[in-house]
Amino acid sequence: MPDFILIDQPSALEDLIADWTGQPWLGLDTEFVRERTYHARLCLIQLASPKGLALIDPIALGDWRMLFALLDAPETVKILHAAGQDLELFHDARPDRLPAPLFDTQIAAGLLGHPPQTGYAALAQQLLDISLPKLHARSDWSRRPLGQSELAYAADDVRHLAALHDQLSQSLSDKNRLHWAQADHAALSDPARYRIEPERAWLRIGAGRMLAPPEQGVLRALAAWREREAQARDLPRQWLLKDEVLLRWAEQKPDSVAELTASTAIGAKMIERHAEAWITAIREGAAQPPQAVPPPYPLLPEQERTIKRLGRIVQARASELGVDRAVLAPRREIEALVLGARDGQVLRGWRCEVIGTDLLAALEDEPAGEPHRAQPAN
Repeated sequence: MPDFILIDQPSALEDLIADWTGQPWLGLDTEFVRERTYHARLCLIQLASPKGLALIDPIALGDWRMLFALLDAPETVKILHAAGQDLELFHDARPDRLPAPLFDTQIAAGLLGHPPQTGYAALAQQLLDISLPKLHARSDWSRRPLGQSELAYAADDVRHLAALHDQLSQSLSDKNRLHWAQADHAALSDPARYRIEPERAWLRIGAGRMLAPPEQGVLRALAAWREREAQARDLPRQWLLKDEVLLRWAEQKPDSVAELTASTAIGAKMIERHAEAWITAIREGAAQPPQAVPPPYPLLPEQERTIKRLGRIVQARASELGVDRAVLAPRREIEALVLGARDGQVLRGWRCEVIGTDLLAALEDEPAGEPHRAQPAN
């Protein structure tokens, strides 16, 4: 007999919430699919508490959001591993508020010296000496009915979270790093972290940073159109327009249906439906004034030297603390610092105390040279 319950009726979910309210901790994980949609489709919610294990079927339930009453409980710590994608799903369901308080076992492990991306199974093996099967890692979780072995596999994903939490919390406390974890976990519950701004969608297209300013304006406008359309129709971005098409149009700036048709192999119906919007975006994008481009982008030689020098400071401090340097300050943070940004994570909270202040002092000792231009040179 399985040691978990499957919740697929609203009345059963109501009973679970009533029974589990007030528990000190809640293990939490999700299963989802997203290959054919813009938004990931939530397929299963796994829960653990001192009361036992439960699998919530959001497909059968339809509206499962009453579960937020349990996920929001301030007296209950929600324990997850690599929480980002799970929280993205909850943000899609309710954009203004995320479950809290949280404890992410992957983040906690990173603060103790484990590799930053250590997986749940690897952590269970290392800390608990428990081997977890990987039989259903690529299951289609939207298929119904799910097999008993798949459900058991899903239950295992939350079965050991409390034990990991206890061991990691004790180790963090022993090293006086519990406040590090608390700060990083609080940041996970900020809804702004999961908002997607269509006007910044072009930054996902790496080659776009190398374009001249007018072409960047076109790419910005086209990528924003694609993002909004993908959101509205719940389709993957690339199903609407591929990145290479956006880049080609940014460079060529087609200004008519004939030019759009000649520039790429897009179906006639697609062009007929969207040509006016595309041409408008191209014209408006080309007319936009140049905008500052956030890093990464080509850096000046003296800036590269400064970044490497600061990187050595970070590496030395990380070695002293026994953590990966990316936990303290990944390269993108150092780049932003050298380029003049003063609002990064490395200058907030415990990271500012541990490494940020030293990096600022090092910058003052040896300026990085001329600020990088807002746009790459032609």
